Amino acid sequence: MVLDRHHMLSLHNVLEGLRLGLCDYSGVTRVAVVYAQAPGEPLRIVDPQGLLRGHEPRLREYYLDTNEWCEGLPDPEHVSYFDQAKSKRIGLAGVISLGGRSPGVSYQMWFTDRHVDLCSPGPTRRWLELGLLQFSHNLAAKDLFSLDSAALMLQEMAPHAVHDYIVDERSKSTGPDTRLRVYNILGAIMQISKTPEEGAWARGHLAFVEPSRLARLHYLMRFPKAERPRLDNSKHVRKMLQSVERSKRQLVSDGEHIVGIATGELPPSSLCALFSGRHGLLFMDDRLVCSFSDGAFQSTNRKPNLVILEEALLEWPLDADQRDALFASVSRIVAFAGEQKYGCALIVDPYTPLLPVSGHTLETPLDLDNPEHLPLAAALAKVDGALHLSATNNQLCGFACLMDGPSFPGEDRSRGARYNSALRFTFSHPELIVVVVSSDRPVSVMQKGADISRPPVWPAVPSLLRPPPTLEHWLGDDS
Repeated sequence: MVLDRHHMLSLHNVLEGLRLGLCDYSGVTRVAVVYAQAPGEPLRIVDPQGLLRGHEPRLREYYLDTNEWCEGLPDPEHVSYFDQAKSKRIGLAGVISLGGRSPGVSYQMWFTDRHVDLCSPGPTRRWLELGLLQFSHNLAAKDLFSLDSAALMLQEMAPHAVHDYIVDERSKSTGPDTRLRVYNILGAIMQISKTPEEGAWARGHLAFVEPSRLARLHYLMRFPKAERPRLDNSKHVRKMLQSVERSKRQLVSDGEHIVGIATGELPPSSLCALFSGRHGLLFMDDRLVCSFSDGAFQSTNRKPNLVILEEALLEWPLDADQRDALFASVSRIVAFAGEQKYGCALIVDPYTPLLPVSGHTLETPLDLDNPEHLPLAAALAKVDGALHLSATNNQLCGFACLMDGPSFPGEDRSRGARYNSALRFTFSHPELIVVVVSSDRPVSVMQKGADISRPPVWPAVPSLLRPPPTLEHWLGDDS
């Protein structure tokens, strides 16, 4: 089959629209697709940044060695909308996928990165669903003038993806008959998050409850119906949030007005926005949906990402109990720093005896297995300099330690003194690991003079895609 210009532009614009939008939502993200436009055509693959490399055995089994990929899908000639029954069955680690049949494309399966700090894959799947529909529409419409606008539309779909996920999940328990208008709620959350009050940003819980279930709440106070503040008056709601700051109380809304202040559990299918200053988290029941910051929804759960540290510790001669105790201590100290928004550094030392480091030593090391010692260690991390931890004993042996070392080409001048001191120190002492926490939340893990937690740099997506190879040819290509 010869792929015409319209086909290639449709493919490129949908893929780029999805990729750029998901990069804003989740950080650096790749996108790939396996598809066949018409029944009987060979499956083709578009993977410009190597997202699916490493998954070749499963892809071959799923698509070529068996008919697993098309089992249960309806006949393409009788598809009126689309079917996504196969969206989860391929099972690639670290990848989110969604696909099925649609009127304009016989089969398509879209893939994207599953980030380790993801709140929920639901909104991302809804985003891929929008890409699936747009690709199908583009190929069926044959309208070159609409392709650029389709790409721009897909880049700005975060609120719509979050909305679609919430509506789908709530409809499973409440049905379609609901009076909560999710778009209005999401818009109100954004406005409140951007509205300071006397120089302070919003804090506290704002719950959204189905009107028919409001009577189930335990109210501390309620407003008369005629005097309830309107939800779209963000300035007024922001003032009201001051009454629930740093407490277990919740400001309660029916989606249009503020009803009152309550405590205790919310009824099923309720939404709750937790405002925490410049950022916040959105929950549905007890499930985290997404976060929000700087006027935008994001996929991150805002927890420190220490997966790379956990992997690095596997290389050290520690038994499982030592490794788990050490990782738990480091994670808790990093969490303290993130919660209180201060920068710090932790030297994790596997040596016996420990490497001599200039700083304050302790007459008796603090045993970090003792839960009373962890808050003290976290408080000592505020002092200029680094904490010095023994990896084998899970002890704090020093604080305010100086990390020095000669300059070397791997330094990053765009980062601060603590970051580059850690790079120099680990370059001079390659067996050590240093964890650096910045006051604005990023966590870096240094080893051998490199930031091993830095996201990889993927190849740039070409301005125009080449005609995609068949999946069979791609799987046989070792390059």
